[in-house]
Amino acid sequence: MSEPSVEAERLIQERTIADAMVDVASELRLADPSELMLMIRNEQAANIGDLVSSSSELFFKSGTLRYALNAGCDVQWDSTPIIRLDMEFRYAPVCAFFRLMIGRKRAAVDVVEVLFDDDTLDAAAKQEQLSAAFAAARLRPPAAVTAAPPPPRRPPARRKPGARPNA
Repeated sequence: MSEPSVEAERLIQERTIADAMVDVASELRLADPSELMLMIRNEQAANIGDLVSSSSELFFKSGTLRYALNAGCDVQWDSTPIIRLDMEFRYAPVCAFFRLMIGRKRAAVDVVEVLFDDDTLDAAAKQEQLSAAFAAARLRPPAAVTAAPPPPRRPPARRKPGARPNA
């Protein structure tokens, strides 16, 4: 495969993974950045793993998305910190290693490697399998649970000026 097509395939993979990680990144963004930077600085991999696990369990099946035991942060005086978390996604015949970068308002993904059980797949089949794996690993809200409509509201009773409200 030529270099431009490899780069194009990588960009498509990054887009697929980034789209799948929006909810998780938004959830991780709720964590206090200074606490997260302290965990990274003090190499508290178990705490970071718990944070990633609790943030992803709302959106992905258990064990499909994990912290890959490497993190860092870019901190500068004149900008917001960027937290980098190495992640591993494993579901069905797909295993993806990527770096999730989280800032105050944005997140990004940098693909390190995507592995498939079948090495003979072409680029289109690989992309289809990657998309299907992320879709299948997502948790879906139960179909039986539907929100009941709120009860109708009655207009407030009118009182005469100076009248006491009912106790």
